[in-house]
Amino acid sequence: MEADIQSIQTFAQRLLENLEKVIVGKRQTLEQIVIGLLCQGHLLIEDVPGVGKTVLARSLARSIGCSFNRLQFTPDMLPSDVTGVSIFNQATRQFEFRPGPIMAQIVLADEINRATPKTQSALLEAMEERQITVDGTTYALPLPFMVMGTQNPIEYEGTFPLPEAQLDRFLMRVHLGYPMLSDEIRILDLQQLRHPIEDLEVVASVEDLQKAQSEVKKLFVSAPIKRYIVELVRATRDHTDVYLGASPRGSLGLYRAGQARAAILGRDYVLPDDIKYLAPMVLGHRMVLQPAARLRNLTAEQVVTEVLNNLLVPAGEISAPHSN
Repeated sequence: MEADIQSIQTFAQRLLENLEKVIVGKRQTLEQIVIGLLCQGHLLIEDVPGVGKTVLARSLARSIGCSFNRLQFTPDMLPSDVTGVSIFNQATRQFEFRPGPIMAQIVLADEINRATPKTQSALLEAMEERQITVDGTTYALPLPFMVMGTQNPIEYEGTFPLPEAQLDRFLMRVHLGYPMLSDEIRILDLQQLRHPIEDLEVVASVEDLQKAQSEVKKLFVSAPIKRYIVELVRATRDHTDVYLGASPRGSLGLYRAGQARAAILGRDYVLPDDIKYLAPMVLGHRMVLQPAARLRNLTAEQVVTEVLNNLLVPAGEISAPHSN
């Protein structure tokens, strides 16, 4: 069972080059987004307004020809505003289901932490099981399905912190950040006459994406790397500054993300470096720190980095048997 590394890498490069026409100077973040896409995971983008979170989601959907919907969360939003509602049709004397904005392949959940916990929970079933239930009837969501949630890390007024169950369903938490000086000047040039997203072409089909997603799963992960992943996740649970460590879903997320990163870089096996690079993004948002640690302004990412520094890097054979 060998993965077709060439097809995955070609797909990823085409997608990255297309996204860079719109999102300038953020190659690293774009790679993280593509890793999330290949792993069939959901992404939490935490950043200040105006750095391109919405444009990124729209560009991704347009690049692979996927349907796209945007959900602007507010405190008065209801679960039915997300999933849809059954309406009685007087002509047919039957209830008809009117699908909500969740019925798309790429869904941007903008300012997700502004919705009440009741509305946030409407996303749980959709994110985990790729289906929604309305009035006792279950509807399958279109595949591929990806939720890109955004939240502002600065503003806390009128927000509801995401529950742990919700956070755990996001594969990674990523940050765009402000562009560099030269990149910001280039953004001005690109948008002088019209927005570059209007000229963005479809560079890969949904079938190409689904093939790449299935090929990524075949990538070789050695026994020492698997042990390294599990030891890392278990170490977050035993850390003195951590109240709640990463779950087994975190281990699986790190495993899958490692496979995707290796494939994008043209390798058919996962290295410890892949795990080290991805661990803060995959595990950071799944952890709850002790109150004393938060008072010291310690972040979950810093804890993960500390754990990585104290953990022995696996030795032994980690490449695929045929690649020696």
